[in-house]
Amino acid sequence: MAPNSGTPPLLIDPGLDVPEAGTVATGAPPDAVTTLRRSADAAGGARRLLARLRDVMAAGGTAQSRLDKIVMLIAAEMGADVCSCYVMRAGEVLELFATIGLNLDAVHKTRLRVGEGLVGDIAAHARPVALANAPSHPNFAYRPETGEDPFDSFMGVPILRGGRVRGVLAIQHIARRAYDEQDVETLETIAMVVAELVATGELVDNRELQVANDLVLLPSRLDGVSLNRGIAMAVAVLHRPQLTIRQMVADDPEMELGRLREAVDSMHSAIDRLLILSGESGGEHHEIIETYRMFATDRGWLSRIREAIRTGLTAEAAVQQVQNDNRARMASVTDSYIRERQLDLDDITNRLLQHLAGRQDKADGGTLPEEFVLVARNLGPAELLDYDRTRLRGLVLEEGAAYSHVAIVARALDIPVVGQCTGVLSRVDPLDFVIVDGDHGQVFVRPAEDITEAFLKSIEVGEERKREFAAARELESVTRDGVPVRLMLNAGLLIDLPHLHATGADGIGLYRTEIPFMVRHTYPDTAVQKETYAKVLDEAGDKPVTFRTLDVGGDKTLPYFPDLGEENPALGWRAIRIGLDRPAMLRKQLRALLWAAAGRDLRVMFPMVAEVSEFIRARRVLDLELRRLAQDGVAPPRDLKVGVMMEVPALLFQLDALLPNIDFMSVGSNDLLQYLFASDRGNPMLNNRYDLLSPAMLSVLRMLVRRCEAAGVQLSLCGEMASRPLDAMALLGCGFRTLSMSPGAFGEVKTMIRSVDVGVLQQFLDSLLGRPDRSLRLHLLAFARDHGVRL
Repeated sequence: MAPNSGTPPLLIDPGLDVPEAGTVATGAPPDAVTTLRRSADAAGGARRLLARLRDVMAAGGTAQSRLDKIVMLIAAEMGADVCSCYVMRAGEVLELFATIGLNLDAVHKTRLRVGEGLVGDIAAHARPVALANAPSHPNFAYRPETGEDPFDSFMGVPILRGGRVRGVLAIQHIARRAYDEQDVETLETIAMVVAELVATGELVDNRELQVANDLVLLPSRLDGVSLNRGIAMAVAVLHRPQLTIRQMVADDPEMELGRLREAVDSMHSAIDRLLILSGESGGEHHEIIETYRMFATDRGWLSRIREAIRTGLTAEAAVQQVQNDNRARMASVTDSYIRERQLDLDDITNRLLQHLAGRQDKADGGTLPEEFVLVARNLGPAELLDYDRTRLRGLVLEEGAAYSHVAIVARALDIPVVGQCTGVLSRVDPLDFVIVDGDHGQVFVRPAEDITEAFLKSIEVGEERKREFAAARELESVTRDGVPVRLMLNAGLLIDLPHLHATGADGIGLYRTEIPFMVRHTYPDTAVQKETYAKVLDEAGDKPVTFRTLDVGGDKTLPYFPDLGEENPALGWRAIRIGLDRPAMLRKQLRALLWAAAGRDLRVMFPMVAEVSEFIRARRVLDLELRRLAQDGVAPPRDLKVGVMMEVPALLFQLDALLPNIDFMSVGSNDLLQYLFASDRGNPMLNNRYDLLSPAMLSVLRMLVRRCEAAGVQLSLCGEMASRPLDAMALLGCGFRTLSMSPGAFGEVKTMIRSVDVGVLQQFLDSLLGRPDRSLRLHLLAFARDHGVRL
């Protein structure tokens, strides 16, 4: 039976009189003295066991003979009837390498696939399993050759090395036994020592595990998900490569506690220095570093590390054990807030290990190549900011999501990013040549010469066009037949704002106010919000800025906001729905915007409006804050414009009631497409099924242009559609005259605008809208080619 991915980190057999699954069986609650005595006894026992293990590891003989002695020692010290060690082989197979208590003839014969049986389940999820009645569990796989019939209780832990599962260590008892958390932690500690023996390559040649689909050094292409567009070519730098912990067992626990204190103090000082530097530039970076300082001073985390040292581990081994335990416990958690916090804790753990090793906390610019691509499993945004951004060309992540903190910062730095690139760390060696194709979500490792040449040509063409676009910065954004088109910037972080002048944008067509909320650990109060919005307006000067109120929910979660576990969050409680249900949040944000815009122009846009009544209610909240502003003696905005984001198709049928009440409308093409076609944009099976350039989508956009023109309502579009030249050309054909886009798109979109006759284009597009085609993309490409439009 396939393992259940929703299983809690610790499994307790419900057939025994023990707590519910996911808890630890401890019996009656002990008093404080008994708890302390148990902890002290356990720590002393663990130290004795580790000392004996160290003697076995240091003794002569083959690795196999040492492993045989280790399982015998573990069984004796933990009072187990069985102790077995399974080691990972090629092809994700676990082989029984040593046992005491099971049939010895099964050694090197019994094999389990990852995910098969309880042992395979532990390896698949990299987390412990403890069961009082193992045979009754649905994942139990009986192997008759092992002779394990009489054994009811089972406890197993993963053998982890470098963040990867290298095997499984398990004990069994004939009598039913409720294992407690102390038992699990003891076995986890022992597994760390066993991992050192496995990692030597004496049991299984390490080269065997490097074979995946072919020899690891062959050129390979890895598929992922594009988190930011662009192409980068450079040598690979592995982010904080896993430190090899040479000594697992401590000679002197008190000395190790002293080393930990020194490393923690050093790390705190480094974070404080980073906090001072970030405070000088202000903005979201400062908030991110403050979050890291909070984690670095967490007493519970540091207390667990000290406790692990007292059991006999070195400081490095103790830090690693607590990190492994945290990751195991989070393996089945889907709450995005908790998972994001785990990434932050991973970051802090890695920093502490670096300080214990006496290494610099900040990436050493002297050792970095002049140009490099950063490769990581995942990393916190503060870690990304550690690197010299003048040398950083691209980022590849094994994990990562579109709205993770690091992806947000990477987009602001405008570097190509590919995330969810499974197995990249096992396929890339330091200084390997790597190509990051952020346009298509692909990574090429040690690419063949013809692939490199093709990308070099692409980059050369791109660089030439960039120079051309830069020269066109001062040119007017006017079509060949004299129609002006306003080009606006999409922004969400203060580090986006320099693009406003670098691109020559006419203003900020969309300021995503939720992004500063997302990179903070706590909800920003009104004063903090006001300061942020005032900085945006100061930077924009006399150029207009459209502030979209908080658009969270769906794929954009706040770290401090509860995860509701909605079945379909894209259609759930999000955006203006949250604001209307929690009016205090909306009022505080609107108050901050009004204060920041005192005596200046202000444009406020409400997202995800599905009914006119929702807009009317939101507008009343804004009017309430305007009256409060007057009561407080604060000057109102010089000119206040209020609008909606058109995303929900239901609003298309309420335009008669909506248009007289709004000053402007902006189309959110990404959400409008997914709602119009009932197509989840996050579902890879549907990614390319429906096209923005379909007759249906373009007909809706053409209708909106005509209705807004007739009502005298300003109309713009601020989705990804505006950032692609061909799509933007279609928008001009529909009648759009204001487009808001990412900074990297300005040059190519302006070049397209200056080369198109929009009058001819509109006639051509009108003739196509009634066609039954799935998409008009090929027709529009043919038009561009035939009429000299530069895409």
